[in-house]
Amino acid sequence: MRTAPSARRASPRPRADALRNRERIITAAREMFVEHGPQVPLDEIARRAGVGNATLYRNFPDRDALVREVLCSVMDRTAEAAKCALAETGDAFAALERFAHAAAEERISALCPMVSSTFDRNHPDLEAARERVEGLIAEVMDRAKAAGQLRTDVGVGDLMVAAAQLSRPPAGTACFDADRFVHRHLQLFLDGLRAPARSVLPGTAVTMEDLRQS
Repeated sequence: MRTAPSARRASPRPRADALRNRERIITAAREMFVEHGPQVPLDEIARRAGVGNATLYRNFPDRDALVREVLCSVMDRTAEAAKCALAETGDAFAALERFAHAAAEERISALCPMVSSTFDRNHPDLEAARERVEGLIAEVMDRAKAAGQLRTDVGVGDLMVAAAQLSRPPAGTACFDADRFVHRHLQLFLDGLRAPARSVLPGTAVTMEDLRQS
């Protein structure tokens, strides 16, 4: 699922074949970052995408630009999954569960090592994508809380850190061998989020801002 191109990608509008090439590069980069880690050669990404090096660099002049677009793409897809959950009219907790499993499929934990100390984490494109996805996830969780199905002492950060951690091991460590466990263990975690709560959690509900500060 893809959202409509945002303002960051809207002017001037490229030709259809140029858009397809750009999407191929982003998809190939995401796959290879997950499989091999953040330092995979850009020419290998171009080869998997089926484009020339010149096409890759015309779209993304450096590694940071490509990493940023991959992260924005993952957040866009996660936001779209949250929108689908909000569009459901049935069981609010079931919608939350489906969203959480979709978010885990994005393997964002394997992408985290790409954000190096020199990477601009506060780039406007990232900030906009981050605010959008976090707001949508909060809506999904708030709806389940309002229905009395989700315990009230958890926050967006609690859910997302679990989805990220459970989709590990990180890139470069035969991560796909563990895929069969991800959704099983995520469901065990989700069962622990159901209301009424059976225990008192230490600390307070975790926000995404808490995670960024840590």
